[in-house]
Amino acid sequence: MINKFYSILPFKLTGAQQRTIDEIFADLQKSIPMMRLVQGDVGSGKTMVAMAAMVKMAEVGAQSVLLAPTDTLAQQHFAKIQPMCEKLGLVCDVLTGRDKGVARREKLISLKSGRTKIAIGTHALFSDDVEYKDLGLIVIDEQHRFGVAQRTVMRDKGHNPEI
Repeated sequence: MINKFYSILPFKLTGAQQRTIDEIFADLQKSIPMMRLVQGDVGSGKTMVAMAAMVKMAEVGAQSVLLAPTDTLAQQHFAKIQPMCEKLGLVCDVLTGRDKGVARREKLISLKSGRTKIAIGTHALFSDDVEYKDLGLIVIDEQHRFGVAQRTVMRDKGHNPEI
């Protein structure tokens, strides 16, 4: 799946992007949690580096989330990532505070069942009613906007029992 991801990218990865992806993949093989900060200018490809890691997690059946500080940023990420997920055969969804009623319930069921492999959203992703089947990777955009306690709550959602 990762090779297919590379083939659908609208650009060739730079050496720095590929090196960062390789380092992340090596970290994903370890038995200890990875904490990595990826820095770069706007438009430098950080989202595609994160996407590569999320695709790698999907290859092994695990879920990933991309946590954004605002609804607008979450929707922008979703608009960029969802078409690639569709080409890869991955279910990607967006969850924000805007989601209510039946639409929200359907998204929660898909997350809990593991059907949704990549979830993009805001603080809504770590609400009490959100459960994941196998959360393996959390990507936080603009991490300075999330406190230590919030990051801990999100990380702890990766330890839910099987449904």
